Amino acid sequence: MEQILEVKHLSKSFGSNVVLRDIDFSVSKGDVISIIGASGSGKSTLLRCINLLETPTHGEIWYNGENVADRKVKPHEYRSHVGMVFQSFNLFNNMSVLKNCMVGQMKVLGRSKEEARKTALYYLQKVGMAPYINAKPRQISGGQKQRVAIARALAMNPEVLLFDEPTSALDPEMVGEVLTVMQQLAQEGMTMLVVTHEMAFARDVSTRVVYMNEGIICEQGTPEEVFGNPQRQETKDFLARFRNT
Repeated sequence: MEQILEVKHLSKSFGSNVVLRDIDFSVSKGDVISIIGASGSGKSTLLRCINLLETPTHGEIWYNGENVADRKVKPHEYRSHVGMVFQSFNLFNNMSVLKNCMVGQMKVLGRSKEEARKTALYYLQKVGMAPYINAKPRQISGGQKQRVAIARALAMNPEVLLFDEPTSALDPEMVGEVLTVMQQLAQEGMTMLVVTHEMAFARDVSTRVVYMNEGIICEQGTPEEVFGNPQRQETKDFLARFRNT
């Protein structure tokens, strides 16, 4: 498998608080990696470091043979290849759904208005949001906002998509519609890194599961290995809480 991302000896501290310690892992084309673990275990910080929204304290992040943790790399350019979908949607409230999906393409990728519109419409159609192109974010539900956020990320034609707890701000009845879109992307071969509390998604859709605890990767493997035969006591204790779901 063609390797896209490689994280080497990544650490992140906020003052004296060490949030990530010596993280190593790689992402290959077509991987769907679910990152699971209790709140505060460093999952979201890891994703934010990978997307350069946080600057790693130590370590390297290699993307297609280049260390993007190096200060010389332009974060905006890199983020057009490694997109991110946030827990809180991060849509522009003063813009329509369509405009939200066009603006990044025009600013970052230099696409014409016509091309950006065409691409935005394609992906909004894909996530089932084409009927809402003229709506403003306040006029649509949380699940719909998240689907727009996914379409916006896809419109940049990223090589990897990072999802930071994409369903945790949603009402329970809206979680399914977002997970369905993500499952479809996984089936189509999109490379994805997903921080999630949705254990069924992690178990059924991922190609690999990474369990984090207190800023380190405790265990990783296929869903069968991690869910079916966890090696570490911490993993067993964590998963025991979800056995009934």
